Amino acid sequence: MRQAAEGVASVELVATDGTRLPAWEPGAHVDLILPSGLIRQYSLCGDPAAADIYRLGVLHVPDGRGGSAEVHALRAGQSIAVRGPRNTFPLVLADHYLFIAGGIGITPILPMVRAAETAGRDWRMLYGGRSRTSMAFTEELLALGGGRVRLVPEDTDGLPDLAAALKETPSGAAIYSCGPEPLLSALEGIMATDFSDRHLHLERFGTSPNAPRQSHGPAREFNVELRRSGRVLRVPADRSLLEVIREAVPDIPSSCEEGFCGTCRLRVLEGTPDHRDTVLPPGDRDRRDVIYPCVSRARGLILVVAA
Repeated sequence: MRQAAEGVASVELVATDGTRLPAWEPGAHVDLILPSGLIRQYSLCGDPAAADIYRLGVLHVPDGRGGSAEVHALRAGQSIAVRGPRNTFPLVLADHYLFIAGGIGITPILPMVRAAETAGRDWRMLYGGRSRTSMAFTEELLALGGGRVRLVPEDTDGLPDLAAALKETPSGAAIYSCGPEPLLSALEGIMATDFSDRHLHLERFGTSPNAPRQSHGPAREFNVELRRSGRVLRVPADRSLLEVIREAVPDIPSSCEEGFCGTCRLRVLEGTPDHRDTVLPPGDRDRRDVIYPCVSRARGLILVVAA
């Protein structure tokens, strides 16, 4: 346990038996199963080449849901369970990158910057925060990029100039951003209006206020078959698929239960999912092999899942 910035803990995890940890790529996160039983997702912000250690950056949120306070109370030498890693925010190959981070949103972005630098790609970084002392891993970023990294502490420099940063990118550039919702919403608006020839990739801390939840009409009743037990359960229109499955499989993983974290992911064996999550990107909305049951449903009368 180390302090990465004001209110930010750098948490380093190693396997209790000293073995190599599962490999991961930039954008990946793990589930921490905290001593209280809470499950929270945190981005891996270390070096994927370091196979014996995972590093997380965790902001203490006093008015949050309790997970960050519990992480900050952990002590060196304590054992904790981890699931994953999983990656719903992968880094795609591009010739030019602009990375935009706000606050603790730096955590999934930092390994991407390192990967772009290692691959010899052209990249720039715009990183905003409340103050310089609250911005984590700044020294690492400056060591990687020097003048390609622009730090924008709000208390001295105001808000990041998104339009100016985007103007410096060529057509076709990949724009990766993570941070608070006002930053991401502003970035979406500017790009839709003036920079639609760039490719935007976002990771949110919660659901987008503009994300359509009922994309296929009102919820309807359907059945779900749990392949492992063969049980067929009715999913009423006023209950989530996750709630119903939990009655038969009490330990099914879940966390946010709002469709953005990806913890409750299930494999679909038969049927067509009605995707109402914000995990899947637009190009994957027709996938039939996966579902996030906390918010998603079935388009037909029955869905068969690997549970």
